[in-house]
Amino acid sequence: MGKDLFEVVVNCVKLLAIFLFMVQAVPILVWLERRGSAFIQNRFGPNRVGPLGLMQLLADALKFLKKEDFAPEAAVRPLFYAAPVFALIPATLAYCAIPFSIPLSVEAFELFGQSWGPYIFKMQGYEMNVGIVFILGVSSLAAYTIMMAGWGSGSKFSLMGALRASAQIVSYELALGLSIVGVIMLYGTFNLTDMVMAQQGPLQFSAFGKVIQLGWLPNWGIFYQPLGFILFFAAAFAESNRLPFDLAEGEAELVAGFHVEYGGFKMLMFFIGEYGHMLIASGLVATFFLGGYGIPIWTVADVRAWLGTMFESPQTVDLMTMLIHLVSYLTKLAIFLWIFIQVRWTLPRFRYDQLMELGWKTMLPWALGNTIVTALVIYLVS
Repeated sequence: MGKDLFEVVVNCVKLLAIFLFMVQAVPILVWLERRGSAFIQNRFGPNRVGPLGLMQLLADALKFLKKEDFAPEAAVRPLFYAAPVFALIPATLAYCAIPFSIPLSVEAFELFGQSWGPYIFKMQGYEMNVGIVFILGVSSLAAYTIMMAGWGSGSKFSLMGALRASAQIVSYELALGLSIVGVIMLYGTFNLTDMVMAQQGPLQFSAFGKVIQLGWLPNWGIFYQPLGFILFFAAAFAESNRLPFDLAEGEAELVAGFHVEYGGFKMLMFFIGEYGHMLIASGLVATFFLGGYGIPIWTVADVRAWLGTMFESPQTVDLMTMLIHLVSYLTKLAIFLWIFIQVRWTLPRFRYDQLMELGWKTMLPWALGNTIVTALVIYLVS
């Protein structure tokens, strides 16, 4: 956690800030989804409570909190109440491992009559050398919370929705994992920060003893792994239970899926978990294929040099460099979150047999083929 008390406190504050960011992003995304769907369908959407309907978020939150705390008579109460709580844990733990920006350097300083520092604070909850393995492993635990909710509700509709959701998650995790094996082989690391740094600057690669450079394209993974990008992004929709893969919530068939018996604050926690997985998917797509927090074509050194012409203080340059890269990451994150929303209100839902056939007979073979082709290309051109 840190080498002294100050660093431990800052790292704890970082974890709390990431959790609060996820929680506060949910009502904003809900508002954006409602306004976006209204725009797509030529409606007004929420527009009565506050300017642009923004105060509708507060009204909805108060409504959630005032709902009656209800549990079905046949429910297994420990599982029924634990499922919404555990729905937040995988999303939060996984999102903390994604880097938001470059590390921030803090020089030594005096505080409370004691010397502190110097420090280098990572702009993420925690950094792991096996960050990809950790994120995939933790986020897959969401299937257990779904089964807890389905079984604990004591309802056949909830159980059927949970079975469908868990089968869907397990099926698409294979394609999801295989789609990034090519990325791992390409960068030669499991560390997400190293992957971001490998995508700095203009597009360049070595082949047959020559270095080929295209200065007008960024050195992003999407240009090396276009098929992996398509497969990963499509599988991310299934992992997040979003349209056109929201078979777990087929309203015409299962009322509301595994959370049909939930209401009020417990339902809100499921919402936070679902949007948390959207944040994870969007952050991973940006990290693997769009350079993460990197600036297109520019390297971190280029940004520092440009800021050095405007600011004299090295501390100011470091702070501004961190903020610029943070804005770059949040911009890419917002673009993919909007794609999640737009797809929901654009594409129809698959039938369940189509869903399974796409996962097992189409995406899995293509992901495996992409892995084999990537390995062969790396072997031949190296």
